[in-house]
This record gives sequence, structure tokens and C-alpha cells, in this order.
Amino acid sequence: MTDLRERLALWIEQKLPRPKLRPGATGRPRGPVKRIIVFGRMPNPTFDYYFAARLDAPGMPPSETVDIRHGNLAGLDAEGAFIIICRYASPKVLTWLEQNVDQLSGVGLFVDDDIPAVVTGRDANLRYRLVLCFRALWPLRRLSRHLDIVWASTPHLASTLQLEEVQVLPPAPPETLWKKRPDEAGPVVNALSDQVLIAYHATGVHLEEHRFLRPIVEEVLVQRPQARFEVFADGRAASIWEGMERVAVRRPIPWNDYLADANNRTIDVMLVPLHPSRVNDSRAPTKRIDVARYKAAGVFAEGAAYGYGTSDGSGEQRVPYVRDIWQNAILGLVDDRKTHDLATASTLRLVQQMTQSAHEGLKMLATDAATNLLC
Repeated sequence: MTDLRERLALWIEQKLPRPKLRPGATGRPRGPVKRIIVFGRMPNPTFDYYFAARLDAPGMPPSETVDIRHGNLAGLDAEGAFIIICRYASPKVLTWLEQNVDQLSGVGLFVDDDIPAVVTGRDANLRYRLVLCFRALWPLRRLSRHLDIVWASTPHLASTLQLEEVQVLPPAPPETLWKKRPDEAGPVVNALSDQVLIAYHATGVHLEEHRFLRPIVEEVLVQRPQARFEVFADGRAASIWEGMERVAVRRPIPWNDYLADANNRTIDVMLVPLHPSRVNDSRAPTKRIDVARYKAAGVFAEGAAYGYGTSDGSGEQRVPYVRDIWQNAILGLVDDRKTHDLATASTLRLVQQMTQSAHEGLKMLATDAATNLLC
């Protein structure tokens, strides 16, 4: 029965719309880029993780963001504008593109999830899957008539798009997204003192990860009375954590509120599990940025997103998706200050490297002078 369900899901997935480049597209702008306009459901983590710092790089054309829910499209200057669709395009945006197509310097689409796999998978609830179809898949039939460039967040995700040319754009967050300025540094609430805070920040889309972590966290809390746990979850995911002491279940919050949540506290240990699945095969290491923001020591699922093991000597905890191994890794970070601090410093260093890569901007959209500067 399971094999039949999986085959049916794969068959349906193959029938779902995917982005295509317009006839004659070269993977570059059609003409000189005077300005960049980013359409998306703003604010959102995807823009901040992938575009905010790149668009501020030296020599990049001026840019602006437009919230597709509330933005004023009529006032936009389309002459020489390159359009970036950040995940979603609304009907109004598609109509605006069609009305201004002759003035644009090009259109690009950025994707950071294997949405067909999410839609046909079983972790997300039916409502969310229908929302994804409406927001991300059905618009592709109109959007693909205009696409010059498609970006994907990882090589594996790029391979699922079934396009000859997809450009990989890994995360490159601005430093302000994870590193506080000295004047913003608030009191440290949790600093591996007598009380230890362990956290998993995710949503119902990661239902299997919640199920995987429940017995692990339960045993850790039994063995370490000084530890407590918080989890972001709603719906079916929240029900997994019912009946547990020293566990705080928080509903997912808007992106700006989530960023503000880290202003006045730290988290000691953050968990980043990834259940083996086609959806997770395409994940980028963006949770590493959240771990750095909270100044936490992370336990990361070993795999393509975060790497394998700790043989590189970095000290970051990347472990196989095995219950006992995860439990021991968490206990090790709770018990050993040196191991904890080494893991924290390693993640900060890796996120700093992500930020440094943003200095190149988006070369294909830079002005001629900027291109010479960046080369």
C-alpha cells in the first residue's frame, strides 16, 4: 500500500506545473538593468536569506521590494527594470508583467523549496498544500512566458526543475540578520548556566521531525532536570508535544517577530533535524543562520544541507538521523561547555562565510562598471 501511494504521489508530482524559460531566453537579462524590483510576500525569510545582502553589494543597480499583497503596482517604473519573483507571483503581478513586458530588462524566478514534493507529500496539511498550488504552481503557466532566469537555492533543487539551465543561488544573509550591533546587544538570558534551554523551531511541514524528536527530548529532560525545551509547532505537530513537563509549545510567529525574538535572549542548544525525504533532499542550510542568531550550539542532521560528520575539525555537531546518536549529541552539548562553545563558534564562522559571499552581488544584473569591479 505504501509503495502504491508513493508511486501515485510521484505520478501526480510529474504532472504539476514547473517553471520554464521563455523562448529565446539566455539565462541573462534582455537588456541593460536600470533597476531591480523584487515581488514577494514581504517581509519574508527567503528575501532576507538570499537577496537583501546581494542587492546591497557594491555596484548593484538600485532596487526595491514590493509586497504582492498590499503593494502599489501602478506606481512602479517598468522602464529597464529587472523583475525578481521571490517564490510567489500574484494575479495582479502577472497582469502587470504582461502589460509592461516590452519595457522590462528581464524577469527571474527564485525557488527555495521542492514545492511539487511538498504538495504530494504527507507532512503538510491539505489546506497548506492547496495554498501552495494556488500561490506557487498555477501562476507558472503565465509566468513562464516571461522568464529569463531561474534561480534555485541548492544544486539538488535545481535538478528537480527539469530545466537545461538553472542558476544555483545559495544563502547569503546580511550580517545584521544574525549578528547584533554592540549597541543592540541585550542581556544574555540563557548562557549555559544552571538552566539550559533546548529548542526546535519549525512548523507542521516537518511533522516527521517532530515525531523523531519527541522521545529524544523526553529522555534528555528525564536525564537532565536543569534542561527545558521549547518548540514552534501548531496543528498536528503541536499535538505531538502534549503532556510533557518543562516543554513550551509556541505557535509559529511572523518573520519580523521571529527576528525580534532573539534580541534579548539566547538559546543554549538548537535542534535541526531533517527526516530523509525528497522534500528535505533540496533543503539549503538556512537554519544555520537562525542558530547563529540565537548564539546557540546546533545539532544538525548529517546530509547534503549541512555536511557530514565532524571530520573537518570544525566542531559543529552534524550527526546521522539515529535516535541514540541525537540524544547523546544533545547531552554532550548540555554537559560539556568546551564542546558547546566550539560548536557555537563553528556555526558562527560558517554563517560569516555565507555573508561574505554576498559581496559579489548578482553579477548578471550588475552594471558594466560593477561587473568590472566584481571580477
